[in-house]
Order: sequence, then C-alpha cells, then structure tokens
Amino acid sequence: MAKMTMIKAINAALDEEIKRDDKVLVFGEDVGKNGGVFRATEDLQANNGEDRVFDTPLAESGIIGLATGLALEGFRPVPELQFFGFVFEAMDEIAGQISREPFRMGGTRKMPITIRAAFGGGVHTPELHSDSLEGLITQTPGIRVVVPSNPYDAKGLMISAIRSDDPVLFLEHMKLYRSFKEEVPDEAYTVPLDKADVKRDGQDVTIITYGAMVRDSLAAADELAKEGIDTEVVDLRTISPLDHETILNSVKKTGHVVLVQEAQKQAGVSGQVAALIAEEGILSLDAPIGRVSAPDTPYPFSMAEDAWLPNQTDIINKVKEIVNF
Repeated sequence: MAKMTMIKAINAALDEEIKRDDKVLVFGEDVGKNGGVFRATEDLQANNGEDRVFDTPLAESGIIGLATGLALEGFRPVPELQFFGFVFEAMDEIAGQISREPFRMGGTRKMPITIRAAFGGGVHTPELHSDSLEGLITQTPGIRVVVPSNPYDAKGLMISAIRSDDPVLFLEHMKLYRSFKEEVPDEAYTVPLDKADVKRDGQDVTIITYGAMVRDSLAAADELAKEGIDTEVVDLRTISPLDHETILNSVKKTGHVVLVQEAQKQAGVSGQVAALIAEEGILSLDAPIGRVSAPDTPYPFSMAEDAWLPNQTDIINKVKEIVNF
C-alpha cells in the first residue's frame, strides 16, 4: 500500500482497468503522449498503446459523440472533458443521447461510459475553467454523477464507474489533485456507487457536503470540537442519485443539519438535499436547514475567487447559528 495523491490514484485506476478489460478506451484532448493537462493520464498511452489511449481534436461534442457510438458497439469508453466548464459543448450528447439511450432502446443496449472532467475553484484558473456546473447533470435523469473527495475513494469509485453498465459523470476537483496524500491499496478495489460515507461521527450537528468542501468541513468540525460542538460530516460521494438512507439517518441522529457546497446556492445539489430532508426528515429537525455556498453570481475572475468561495470560517459560523437556534 502506497501513499498517493488523488491524481495518482485516478491514474492507477485507469491503468488497471485498461489492462483488465480490452473494451476500455481512454481518449480526449492531449491525454496520450502529454498525459493530459494535469497528467492524470500520464504514461497510460506508453504502457497500453495508442489504440487504447489516444488524443482527439479539441471538440467536446465530438469527444462525447464518439463515446456514445463506441458504447453502442460494446466498448467501455472513458472520455475526458479537459475542464467541466466546457460541458455546454457536449450537453446534447450527455442530456439528449447518453442519459436516455437505455430507455430509448428498451434496455437492449447499455451505456457504460465514464466521462471524466476537472472542475472546481481555489486554483486561479482562467474564466470558464473552475465553475461548479454539476447541478446541470444532476437534473438529468439517467446519468450518475460522482465526486470523490480523497485518493482512496477516487480510485475505488473510478473502478466502480468504469465497470458500471450505466453512464457516469466523474468530476475531479482540481484543488484536490495534489493537495494531500493518503494510503491507497496497490491492487484493484471498488467503492460502491450511490453510497454516501460518514467521514466523521458526531452527535450535535450534521454537515452534508461533497468534493473539496469535505476537507473544509472536516477542518471546521475539528475547530468546532474545541468549543464542545460534536459535528458529523457526511460525504455524499455520489450526488445523483442521492443516498437517502445515510442522509436521513444522520439528520435523525443529530437533529441539526448544515449543507455545504462550493457551487452557488441556486446551483449544485444542496437544494435537492434540503428538499429530501424537508419531505422525509422534517420531524427530526430541531432547527432550520442551514446552507453554506458561493453567492448567486457568475464565477468571478481569479483575483477575487478567494473572497467569493465558501470556506472553513463560513462553515463554522453557520454551524454555530444552527446549533444555537
């Protein structure tokens, strides 16, 4: 077992699945010899050949259109959208084709496509590179959306996604790529899709979050513990479909909940989580549902993003407000 960054864990998962199944194909802009803009696919082409890992033109609609056709022919494509901010170029393929193809075909065809994309703020990228647009796809029935928060989950979830017969959007937060390491098994393993994970047990309040905000939430929970507030942190991991059971059980246990997301309040998935809790767990609550998010404005230029993004202090303040309601 070695200590890995999240990007190395993703690379390892891709390499293992390419070797395990000759139907797995990895492709996208510069993913071959260059190893991708973040080097997530580094050495994959050299180790597995140009027929398994290959570059495409700079055309997101073409990349995802190719994946659609390959899946219909029995392959397991793993296309990369270099930055998720450019998903609009491929929305027809994702929302109009991939997500509904099994229904359209009466279940006679599968769509085993895993679309990888980098997203997320805090790294001062140019415009359209950092936006949290995951809510667009979570509102599209028929496609699963996965967001890992750490290297261990990233490798296991990637392997599960590639082996799934359903389409998966696999979002990788850029800030998490190399920010920390943790132990990751050398061999292949899976982490279940559609299952949230309680990253920290607590009795007083539940934080429900995903992606990079898991790290901020855990840090906030450590600070809150110094003031006697015992905080549970739930990492959604799969943000569509939601794990109702884990969410509702945690809210029932603590009676207080704060939903944390990097996306703007009207975006992301916390609104859907809030609706679930209001519909099925409202009698468990001793206070209103708290929410921490970015403001409802377009993503700012990089010089202002540190002031715009939600942070550990915002989480701490909101938890105190809800607990002391």
